[in-house]
Amino acid sequence: MAIAIYPGSFDPVTMGHVDIAERAAALFEQLIVAVYDEPPKPLLFTTKERVALMRKALAHIPNVRVERYDGLTVEFARKMKANVIVRGLRMSSDFEREFEMALMNKKLAPELELVCFMTNLEFEFISSSLLKDVAKLGGCIDDLVPKHVAAALREKFR
Repeated sequence: MAIAIYPGSFDPVTMGHVDIAERAAALFEQLIVAVYDEPPKPLLFTTKERVALMRKALAHIPNVRVERYDGLTVEFARKMKANVIVRGLRMSSDFEREFEMALMNKKLAPELELVCFMTNLEFEFISSSLLKDVAKLGGCIDDLVPKHVAAALREKFR
């Protein structure tokens, strides 16, 4: 039974995140999207809002559930009885950071495997930070995030 976790801050969820979750869910019996409670960066949405936005974005995938977590990702994976961590890669700088985290995670939890998904080309340039900047300045992000996320962003910046 392969259970995978897909951790991130998801502030906010993008179509790139949805794409990775859909593709990972097709490979694993269960995918747990793990919304990190207090990442070391400023957040626009609360944890409760990020979890709700993600749950709605992924409601169409039956073997996906969304949970909040704090602490070490590997400890959350153990708690969920997961044996795989899923990550998405957009560019070479993502690879460097993910490689560094993968080595530390392997040291902390050798039983966990890392599976990285390369982003689809249409989502390569999308980052949550960039989306927030564009939304704040009134730019159109409707095809880059789920509709309910675009509405939530407009509301935040109203």
